[in-house]
Amino acid sequence: MDSTSLALLERIFLTVFPLTAIVSVGFFYAKARHTDMAIANRINIDVFCPALIFSVMSAKSFDLPTYSNLAIGALIVVLGSGLLIWPLCRFLGVQVKTFLPPMMFNNSGNLGIPLLVLAFGEQALPAAVVLFLVENLLHFTVGIYMLDHRTNPFNVLRMPMIIATIAGLLVSSFDWTLPGAVQVPIDMLGQIAIPLMLFALGVRMTSVDFSNWKIGLWGSLLAPVSGIIMALALQPILQLEPIQFSYLLMFGALPPAVLNYMMAERYNQEPQQVASIVLLGNISSLVVIPVALAFALQVS
Repeated sequence: MDSTSLALLERIFLTVFPLTAIVSVGFFYAKARHTDMAIANRINIDVFCPALIFSVMSAKSFDLPTYSNLAIGALIVVLGSGLLIWPLCRFLGVQVKTFLPPMMFNNSGNLGIPLLVLAFGEQALPAAVVLFLVENLLHFTVGIYMLDHRTNPFNVLRMPMIIATIAGLLVSSFDWTLPGAVQVPIDMLGQIAIPLMLFALGVRMTSVDFSNWKIGLWGSLLAPVSGIIMALALQPILQLEPIQFSYLLMFGALPPAVLNYMMAERYNQEPQQVASIVLLGNISSLVVIPVALAFALQVS
């Protein structure tokens, strides 16, 4: 094996192992002790993630037009994955409202942000946050509408993450500088978000339900395959820079978001089937992510 291949393998290992290690800590801790992450997850969504988003968006180095095509690509990957898989729902014998959301809305938060930062460095954080925001915005509008047509999509404007996005963009656009006494605590709160996401993912994996393993396996295959197909198909049109194309590829390869299970439970949309799809998808990502990363690193 030549030095280039060894360097690539080392980079993949140094990217995937820290993620796996933190997820494993959450998994084994929850196995040893009953762990209820509901409050911690709510605080993460309402406080730590908005702080991280604000820190990134308000930074002087953040230039929104730089990521406009990447954001468009993410939007089309999410919606296009659903369109690709929609005809297969009848073949698989599963309800569209059960199967499509986990195929469309991926784990861009718990896994996507730390994955891109570890693989491509801190310079990837703004792009990772943009991808996360696009996916979340679609999940809380299109995704909820898929489960309940009576929902009001404008409720998304009250989400702390969206408010933090708007506030951060205003600060960046007007070239404002916050006092250190304000900025430093916000940055510190934001630094909690990523490791807590990974730990929470590990805790969630203790509740894997294998009773619907067949549909779970189909989901673990189709989610990354459809996302990668969409990213590859978009590149000739969007003409993304190689590094941004790598980000989009990794975004497409991500497994289903854990939030899909929470939504299915809330709207009583076969939550046990969705749990199998989500959790088996995240387990299979231990194989999918290194393979996709090897390709993405060569592209970049």
